[in-house]
Amino acid sequence: MMRDRSSPSRFTGWHMAAILIAFFGVVIAVNMLMATLAVRSFGGTVVDNSYVASQKFNGWLEQAREQDRLGWRDDVALTQGREIRIALSDAAQAPIQGATISATAQHPLGRAADMALTFHEGADGAYLSDQTLPAGRWHVRFAIRHGDGKHHLLREID
Repeated sequence: MMRDRSSPSRFTGWHMAAILIAFFGVVIAVNMLMATLAVRSFGGTVVDNSYVASQKFNGWLEQAREQDRLGWRDDVALTQGREIRIALSDAAQAPIQGATISATAQHPLGRAADMALTFHEGADGAYLSDQTLPAGRWHVRFAIRHGDGKHHLLREID
């Protein structure tokens, strides 16, 4: 049956309710998707007090300049057994032996407790952690001492 062209369809409250529900449904779905992607993909860094951290920034820059003057190079890797392997060399590419290395592994979002790591020197001149790193993303802060030199590293390890 054909509709009479003289009577236009009416826009009712039900139509408006459907439009509002559809609109807010899309907005909520997109927000949920974006929040889920953000939580799963960004490791982030959590500091207890951003103001205090900002006050330490110049000290960190000076520490970096001191390390650059030492000329040390590092190669950090995760072994199959999830131990951390670090090889150190000086500016002349000679391996640095007899160093004392300690580290702290921190979960970027604080989901796991910090882990203190100790290292021993292997036969190949590289240093291997005595502890294994649990699965996941970790920020590892190394403190390396050799002679008068101190070297600090921050590496992200998956």
